[in-house]
Order: sequence, then structure tokens, then C-alpha cells
Amino acid sequence: MPGPSPLAHEATRARRRNPHQQLLLLHPNPNSRPQAGLDKQNSHLSPRREVAATAMISATATAAFLAAAPASSSSCTTHRPRSRLPAISASLATASSTEEPLLVRAARGEDGLPRPPAWMMRQAGRYMAEYQALAKRHPSFRERSETTDLIVEITLQPWRAFAPDGVILFSDILTPLPAIGVPFDISDSKGPVIQSPVRSEEQVRELTPIDFEKLRFVGESLKILRTEIDGQAALLGFVGAPWTIATYVVEGGMTNTYTNIKSMCHTAPNVLRGLLSHLADAISEYIIYQVNSGAQCIQIFDSWGGQLPPHVWEQWSKPYIKQIVNKIKIECPNVPLVLYINGNGGLLERMTDTGVDVIGLDWTVDMADGRRRLGNKISVQGNVDPAFLFSPLPVLTDEIHRVVKSAGPKGHILNLGHGVLVKTPEEAVAHFFDVTRSLRYDTLFQGCVTEVLEPVA
Repeated sequence: MPGPSPLAHEATRARRRNPHQQLLLLHPNPNSRPQAGLDKQNSHLSPRREVAATAMISATATAAFLAAAPASSSSCTTHRPRSRLPAISASLATASSTEEPLLVRAARGEDGLPRPPAWMMRQAGRYMAEYQALAKRHPSFRERSETTDLIVEITLQPWRAFAPDGVILFSDILTPLPAIGVPFDISDSKGPVIQSPVRSEEQVRELTPIDFEKLRFVGESLKILRTEIDGQAALLGFVGAPWTIATYVVEGGMTNTYTNIKSMCHTAPNVLRGLLSHLADAISEYIIYQVNSGAQCIQIFDSWGGQLPPHVWEQWSKPYIKQIVNKIKIECPNVPLVLYINGNGGLLERMTDTGVDVIGLDWTVDMADGRRRLGNKISVQGNVDPAFLFSPLPVLTDEIHRVVKSAGPKGHILNLGHGVLVKTPEEAVAHFFDVTRSLRYDTLFQGCVTEVLEPVA
């Protein structure tokens, strides 16, 4: 299996860390100079040193585990352990499997972390040559996302290549729909298609409680992944928010106007409330199922919540997200929850009292402004514009540093402000994670102004 493009960022490898310095710094002093590695002359690259990875679990344990799991329908009959990893920091290489991952600790807003953790939305997928080769052998997206061996393999591809701090399950927000009685197909030209959109009270009554027998591939995959990763990264699960899932269920697929569901807010509000409540119950149970199967952090995607005016989102999306969060905080109190809304610039303050632990900022929100509006009592995620991955690597380096310095040295998960774009160069993704691993808060924030921020009322 080919390794990642041979690129690495040398200039910041030798940074020294002062563990005694306590910082609550949320934006840089404009007169301070960037640290080594920010200057253009220090942004040269050298070949990546790759190291062979040892097996995460013994062959005996692997065989016993897989023998106990239900047989997969995949033609990919064996699960391959990772064979190569990029050069990683000493702290990652020596991490104990019993120590909580850096990402989980950052999500909780813990003090004293050495650097921000990093992962990417759409981390596994179409930009990777390895994924493209697999997709040619398995052209059906439903097969790839609903077959245990394929899910595990695709999920691990970016981890083997780039060693991110978070490994997110390869799946889809619509995956649980058949388990509540809403079948769907995926068309190459139209995307997801639901033949019988749910728009009546009778159809809402016909929805079923979530049936996890129809989602066994999710639980099986998470269990294998948790063992395979072995504490060296956080395992993330994810779900769609009720409003976002409802847009597909009501519209019958993708839409640019959301006419049917928006009109239901006024013409059939009780039907829509019944649908959203049912979805909230099912999604809550689905999160618990993912956590019990090994997920350590859950991201809630309200991808189309940003299509609503803020006061409408407050009425038709937020209460059902809160319903989910309240349930999870009772059943799984130690599992951080991340909320991401595409186009959330007008919603940030409203998002905070959903009860989630982390607010994901999209790429249109200035990170410094977002942090000022949210305060530093809640963690943030993001928000490098995915287009920067097409830029010269020194430009990408500078943008990573800018975002991290704007977010501050606590409660920040570095990510993109949207998913990885198709045709993104793999060398840029590798560089993104190399730069992140080289960061050290205590050097990055030298000479900064101290400020403790409170959220905007």
C-alpha cells in the first residue's frame, strides 16, 4: 500500500515546551513575531520519514474478536491492520492506551494541553487515491458505508496515512433511516432519494423505534476501530440533527429551496413537530449505541440548520438538539458532543445553550470573532477554509497558525470549516497534520496579551 506523499515540516520539530507557564491567551499581541516555522524562510520542506507501525493487537486477539462478530456480507473478507504511519510526535508514539485522547481532553476544555488536536470533516473519502481504488472495486456507496470490513478499511485509510488526532467513522447521516422505517436509495445524479416523503400525520405514526439489528455494521465497525486505534487517537461517531434529517425525509432528497419542510412549519406544524420529536428520540438512541460500541466523541451535524433564519432555527431545530443533548448528558455524561452547522455565523450565541461541549465554526466565521462571541467557557472546533489545502504549503502553514492563535491555547480542536474537497492534494492534508503536531502552545503564544473572555449576551 503506498504511503503518503513524502513531505514534512522541519522547522518546528525542535520547539521547546515550558510546562510551568500558565496561559489564558485568546489572541496574539499584534507586535509579537511568529515563532520558528511561521517565517517564510523557515517553511521549507524535507522528505517525510515514515516508520513501520507495530500491530495494535495480537493476531490471536484479532482472530478471536472477529470470530465472535457477525459475518460481514463484504467481499473484502479480511481486515488488514495498518502497515505504515507517517512520522509522528514522541508524545503520540508513546501514548498510553489508557490515557484519554488529546481530542477528548480539548473538547472538555482541559487546561495544560501541549497543542490543539486535529482532524478533518470528510477525512476519509474521495480525495484519497486509496479510497478511489477501493470505490472502483465497490462502486455502491451503500455497500461501502454499510459493510463492516469496508467501513473499517475506509475509516483507517487517513489514519494510516496522516495520523490525525481524531478518527471518524465512515458513514452517512442518513444511515439510520431504514432502521426507523424510512428506506432510501442513492442515485448517482440526484444523491439520496426517498420514494415516499413523510408529510402526513399518518406517515409519522408509521415510523418505528430505531432497530439496531439493521445497524449492526455500525456497532461492529466501531468495536473493531476502537481496538485498532488503541488509544492513539479519539474515535468519533456522528449523527445528523433532527432538522437536517427531516429535510431529506420531507423533501424526498436533496433540495436547494426546502419549500416543503419550511411550509410545514406553518401549514402542518403538529406533523412536523411529531416527525422532529421522533427523529430526536431515534438519534439519541443511535448516539448511545455508538458510544456503547466504542465512540469517544460525537459530532452532531445540523448541516442545513443554517438555511433557517436564526429565530426560526431557535423554534424548529434547537429544541430537538437540546432534547438529544439532555438525554446524552444523562446516559453518557463523559462523552463530549460537538455541534456543527454549515452557515452558522448568525447562530453562534444561540448554539451555546444547546448544552453541547464544542461549537464547530464554519469557514465563513472569523475564529477570533467567534471566540469573542462564544467566550472561553465552551470549546470550539475549526475552521480553516478547505480551499487553503490547494494553496502553497507555506500559505497553509500560516493559516493554521492564524486560526490556532485566534482560538487560544485552550478548548480548541483544529479542523476545517467544512469537509475536505474533492481533488484536495494528499500532500496538503499530510502537511496540515504535520504542522499541527509541531505546534506548542507555550511557544506559539509567547508575547501575547492575556484576556479572559465572556460570551456575548
